[in-house]
Amino acid sequence: MDANEIRKKFLEFQQAHGHEVIAPAPLVLEGDPTTLFTGSGMQPLLPYLLGEPHPKGTRLCDSQPSMRLQDIEDVGDPRHTTVFEMLGNWSLGDYFKEEQIRNFFEFLTKVVGLDPEKIYVTCFIGNEKYGIPKDTEAAEIWQKVFKEAGIEAKIAEIGAAKVGDERGIQPGERIFFYDDHENWWSRGGGCETTPIGDPCGPDSEVFYDFGADLQDEAKYGKAHPASDGARFMEIGNQVFMQYRRLEDGSFEELEKKNVDFGGGLERIAAAAIGSFDVFKISLMKPIIDKLEEMSGKKYENNTDEMRVIADHIRGAYLLAAQGLVPSNKTQGYAMRRLLRRAILRALDLGISDNFLTEIVPIVAAEYEELPDSILTHRESALEVLSTEEKVFRKTLNRGLRELKKIAKQQLSGDDLFKLQDTYGFPLELSVEECYREGIELTKDYLQEFEAALREQRERSQTASKGMFKGGLEDHGEQTVKYHTATHLLLAALQKLVSPDIVQKGSNITADRMRFDFNLDHKMTPEEKEAVERQVNEWIEADLPVVHGEYDKDYAKNELHAHGQFWEKYPDRLTVYTIGDFEKPVSREVCGGPHVERTGIIGKFKIKKEESSSAGVRRIKAVIE
Repeated sequence: MDANEIRKKFLEFQQAHGHEVIAPAPLVLEGDPTTLFTGSGMQPLLPYLLGEPHPKGTRLCDSQPSMRLQDIEDVGDPRHTTVFEMLGNWSLGDYFKEEQIRNFFEFLTKVVGLDPEKIYVTCFIGNEKYGIPKDTEAAEIWQKVFKEAGIEAKIAEIGAAKVGDERGIQPGERIFFYDDHENWWSRGGGCETTPIGDPCGPDSEVFYDFGADLQDEAKYGKAHPASDGARFMEIGNQVFMQYRRLEDGSFEELEKKNVDFGGGLERIAAAAIGSFDVFKISLMKPIIDKLEEMSGKKYENNTDEMRVIADHIRGAYLLAAQGLVPSNKTQGYAMRRLLRRAILRALDLGISDNFLTEIVPIVAAEYEELPDSILTHRESALEVLSTEEKVFRKTLNRGLRELKKIAKQQLSGDDLFKLQDTYGFPLELSVEECYREGIELTKDYLQEFEAALREQRERSQTASKGMFKGGLEDHGEQTVKYHTATHLLLAALQKLVSPDIVQKGSNITADRMRFDFNLDHKMTPEEKEAVERQVNEWIEADLPVVHGEYDKDYAKNELHAHGQFWEKYPDRLTVYTIGDFEKPVSREVCGGPHVERTGIIGKFKIKKEESSSAGVRRIKAVIE
């Protein structure tokens, strides 16, 4: 069953169970300045989940195109995409756990045809501090459902995901209890940070097992559903909104309970064909096939390039088909960035001519079944995208010619700024091309360019004018912890590896951090171990984190705050200090937010250290 069939069958299945199909929301939500794009199926439904009655009743379903650019740099692996589609169904005070769990299992096994032996699930282990019990109700329902399918379903009480990394799966285990970092939903994150007055509750996630041979135990630990490894992929999440947080911080059960289900169409489709690589599903394989034909190269040898192109053009098409045009501001800039990244990757494949006229119709055909109410500009989408490609290729070709004319042993900032001012050749592309051609850039220019580029990317990601967020995408509990951890990581690198290290970029989500920094060599295992140990020692010391507003000169010359863009900072700025104020562990210019004490961060673990670009290293780390 291909992806389009799965979408169609899902909506038909939900209709047969009394749900009204509602139209998907546009990718750009009007009147919502908090986010660039619709990032989940439930986002447009939030008012109704918070109590507002829906005009179509209490049972709803849809298929919602969504876009998240937080992980744009990670596109190229088998599972990351910037654009995806969420199958969703909701019960607004109607049915609850039993019907939801049974229906989803039936859809996966009877309609899609997934092997029930490869389905694993998770539930919430409870929180004694707040008197929230273990979700035995959901677990018992799952046990009955599996038993009816002839499958033994033992229960494993894991708690923190790191426990699962060490413990793995025991024979017969199929239902796993995790803590509120994995199986609790609220707008604020975990139980501790659930907003007062908000509905919230446990969730039950559903995973597909692609096989034990995919788990890299040396890198990720033993396999279990919440592992970062490749054996299990989450294909659906059922949120049971059954509590409300009270003024005193405690929780009470709701009289009217809601269900919010979201399932990844691409991931379910990948499970349906038994492939961990979502780029092999019907929505993307035709694009890959065309790229192989045009380039004369095989997908297996060029996965990064072809995955980026397939993903980015899908996203750009959906935006163009909804009436967005490329520009240098907010959503338009994001769209332009998707297109330019796709065109550059096409160049890497040897495709130097305009190619969107051949690729876009393939993408459009895969989305013919999406309603006209959302794709209001289907007819003009190809023209918008191909025009942007033509303009960009002219700029690209002209800039490349001039770059080669002035190329020397080293290029200065003046050289590249001239290319931008005179020929419109973007600075980012100049630097990328220099890296590609082995042209060295002066150190001063690299630092200044990484000024400019980091701020530009953060503005495009947060859509917050003039705010300096350090790569932060949201203010959830876990994301804020990661934000503070990046300050500790930078301080540890400066202390133990080189005092000249500065941040070259960061990207933070609720699941992990990515931190770029200047260094001319690969970190040794001893350096990585020492840095990780130092960060954890500062966390265990439960150091205070304080902030204040200061005049720029005072912050720089008296407080000696760390900052890279002093000439661009406003006259008054915010400085965060970690540790003793007179002898701090870290003191940085930053817009926040941060935790109040380091002790609540959790255990810091470096997962990977790798090259990001010439002279720039990248650390990927998690908090356990």
